[in-house]
Amino acid sequence: MPRRLESLEELDPSHDVILCDVWGVVHNGVAPFPLAVDALRRARSRGKTVVLVTNSPRPADGVIRQFATIGVARDCWDDIVTSGDVTRSLVAEGPRNLFFLGPERDRSLVKGLDVALVDIPEAEGVLCTGLFDDETETPDDYADMLARFHARDLPFICANPDQVVERGDRIIYCAGALASAYARLGGSTRIAGKPHAPIYAEALRRVETLRGPFDRARVVAIGDGISTDIRGALDNGLDAVFVARGIHAVEYYADGHVDEARLDAFLARESAVPAYWVDGLI
Repeated sequence: MPRRLESLEELDPSHDVILCDVWGVVHNGVAPFPLAVDALRRARSRGKTVVLVTNSPRPADGVIRQFATIGVARDCWDDIVTSGDVTRSLVAEGPRNLFFLGPERDRSLVKGLDVALVDIPEAEGVLCTGLFDDETETPDDYADMLARFHARDLPFICANPDQVVERGDRIIYCAGALASAYARLGGSTRIAGKPHAPIYAEALRRVETLRGPFDRARVVAIGDGISTDIRGALDNGLDAVFVARGIHAVEYYADGHVDEARLDAFLARESAVPAYWVDGLI
C-alpha cells in the first residue's frame, strides 16, 4: 500500500519533476490552499520543475486569470497544461458544426478554431465543458437532451473529464459526469484530459522544453481524483501522490482523521494504488 508523506519534502529526491493537479489540491475554486501553494513554491526553490495539469475546460490563460482572481501566487508553477488546451485538438479534428453544452464563460475554448456553434437540430457533434448551471443542476436534468444526442449518434467531445469537484464546501458536477451518462446510453465520447494519454504527453513535452531530456522515472503526479489523477498517472507509467483530503474523503475520514485501513481498502477497491499519500499538500 502507499507510503504516507507528512510533507512534499519527504518525496524521494530523485523525483524532480512534479505534475500537480489544481482544483482540490491547490485551490477549492473559491480560495487557494496557502500551504499547498507554499509547498510547490519551495519545491521549485529546490530545483524541481512544477507543471500544473488540470482538467479545467479553459485554455491555460483562463486558468491564470482565475488564479489572479482568487489569489494563487504566480511563483508556485513553471507551466500549466489544461484539458481545454488538449481538447482543442479534438475539436479541430471535426465535426465542424457543434452544439455547445456548458456555461457561457467557456466558449473561448473554440476561439480561433474553424468550427460553428449551432443549435441541436443542426449539430454534427457536441462539445461539453460542463453543465449550463452547475450551481443548481445535476446530470439527471440532462437525460432527455443526452437521449436526443444519442438518437442522432452525435459524438460527444468532453473538455473536462472530472465527474465532480469541490467548490468551497459544496460538491458540483462537471462535464465528465455528463460524458459518463452519455457513454452508458451507448454514445461515443472523445476525451483528451486526465486520465487519458494526450494531456500527459503534452505535460511531459512542456517539461522537456523546460529541462531538456529527462528520465520519466523522475516524474511524480499529485492529485485528489482516483479515476482521473491517480489512474491517469499509473496508466501513463508515472509515480503518484494521492491527496486524501479531497473529493473522496467521505470514504475514509473519521473524526477529522484518515482511517488508514479504510483508505487502503478504498484504494484497493478502485485498483489505483499510488506510491504515496498525503493528508493535504504541505
